[in-house]
Amino acid sequence: MSEELKNIDKKYVLNTYSKNYVNFKSGINATLFDDSGKDYVDFTSGIGVVSVGHGNKQVADTIYKQVSSITHTSNLYMIEPQIKLAQQITKLAGYEVGTFFANSGAEANEGAIKIARKYGEKNFEKKRYKVITLEHSFHGRTITTVKATGQDKFHAPHFAPYPDGFSYDNTIDDIYNSIDDETVAVMIELVQGEGGVQPFDKKDIQELAKFLNDNKILLIVDEVQTGVYRTGEFLASNLYEIQPDIITLAKGLGGGVPIGAVITKHKDILEPGDHGSTFGGNYLSTATGLEVLNILEDYKVSGKLDEAIIYFEEKLDTLYKKYSNLFLESVGLGLMRGLRVRDEQTLASIVSKAFENGVLVLKAGKNTLRLLPVLTISKEEIDEGFKRLGDALEEIS
Repeated sequence: MSEELKNIDKKYVLNTYSKNYVNFKSGINATLFDDSGKDYVDFTSGIGVVSVGHGNKQVADTIYKQVSSITHTSNLYMIEPQIKLAQQITKLAGYEVGTFFANSGAEANEGAIKIARKYGEKNFEKKRYKVITLEHSFHGRTITTVKATGQDKFHAPHFAPYPDGFSYDNTIDDIYNSIDDETVAVMIELVQGEGGVQPFDKKDIQELAKFLNDNKILLIVDEVQTGVYRTGEFLASNLYEIQPDIITLAKGLGGGVPIGAVITKHKDILEPGDHGSTFGGNYLSTATGLEVLNILEDYKVSGKLDEAIIYFEEKLDTLYKKYSNLFLESVGLGLMRGLRVRDEQTLASIVSKAFENGVLVLKAGKNTLRLLPVLTISKEEIDEGFKRLGDALEEIS
């Protein structure tokens, strides 16, 4: 990457990320190429976004076809791909829901909280508005979703004051004792992503879902990262065999195009004027989302997704056992995986050395090396990625 481009970035782009100054120019499935021609196996997929791979021709053709006719009108008019995408989401979710389309996961979570608060006004004699979340959770970067996030480091005083109505519990069991007559919802991730790729016990989740339903308290499941086949099923909620009141989606739904979605059983809560988005659900994002879901549904039905998950898990397990001096635990589900590293310094070294060896990996809370590969990753790319990651670990061991 040219030093000139780096300097322009530093001068004109706000300094909100600790960047690795590499200039990627193209990609094919799970492989990226920088401006010098060096290739990298991508075990990050843009933090779980590029679900069907870089440079996917079907997605590219869909985008080209759509922007060649209509990119955007507004939600004041009917948008055909939006309607079809909402229908497809209901079909794949497996129960009756309505969908509101936004532009990101944070926006989707904002919408979920608004639905919950209106539900709390309409369905109780005394308005309920409090939302319980979990420690180590992550729900977004807006003022409200930052407050919903159960990590102190995100509650910096310079962004205060924050909205009221959020509290945090350490475990699922703690939630039962925290509910009071102002509690309207519990908001959780079934696998905490930023919190360290930590899945919750299926039985515990099912019992919580039943308890909340019996007490008319909403269950909101943040599937911004776990949704759209990341855990092997369309929704992690499908894997856990629950039907939450509200689910939020984003990341992999657009295959790289910004989109978010709030899906809910409570289709009659919002009325015209209650919520909206200028860009949300436009022709481009929903046409692309529909194509992504069609690709992934076929991929799942064919058995290839399950094959990729099994193969990736086998390679990961081999690596974990070989370098047990560096790792404490293997965690995660599907193609949302993590390795607990012995300390923060070692984790930073692994991420850096992996990059030098041509494989992209992530870090997450709890000293976790996080792997979120492209869902359509090939066996050859898995092999090469783990070879390069192994070479990086050899330099550290």
